[in-house]
Amino acid sequence: MALGDAILACLTERPMTGYELAKTFDASIGFFWKADHQQIYRELSRLRDKGHVQGREVVQSGKPNKLVYTLTAEGRAALKHWAARPSVPPSIKDDLLVRLYALDCVDIEPLRTDLMARLEHHRDRYERYERLLNKRFPDGTAPPADVGKMLSLRLGMRHERMVVEWCEEALDALSAMSGRSNVLPLDDGKREGNG
Repeated sequence: MALGDAILACLTERPMTGYELAKTFDASIGFFWKADHQQIYRELSRLRDKGHVQGREVVQSGKPNKLVYTLTAEGRAALKHWAARPSVPPSIKDDLLVRLYALDCVDIEPLRTDLMARLEHHRDRYERYERLLNKRFPDGTAPPADVGKMLSLRLGMRHERMVVEWCEEALDALSAMSGRSNVLPLDDGKREGNG
């Protein structure tokens, strides 16, 4: 997948300015396809040059004019063509896993601290996905146009929950090795361990 494909997917919802697109990206596709705002603006320019999006200038009084981007027929066809190709399963590159692999050669306490931070990060993401899911799909159903969004949020929640559980398991194992107490599970709603 290229960033352009992710942008085209966002623009299927409605026309947007670059700023609106970057904000939408941050609150949706950005959960599983990272890009900063400058990358998005550069890619919008490339998509415009290819004819996949068109920009319409909107005059504003008292502030700079803005460009509103719309998906073109060529852009919709490009998105459809990209979506018909097989996906590539993501690969994992995680320095934390390499350190765990070499556990007998590294200090446990810095590793434990790193795992605690990772645990907190994934708990926060789980809770964010859960809030989004409950806000957008309170009854657990979605109209056809939003089924993919709902399924993506559910996968995100499952992934974050699985990583939280794995972090807790890893911390339990490190605690047993170093004689420290365990962390509290996600369901307890508390944010730190006893030690």
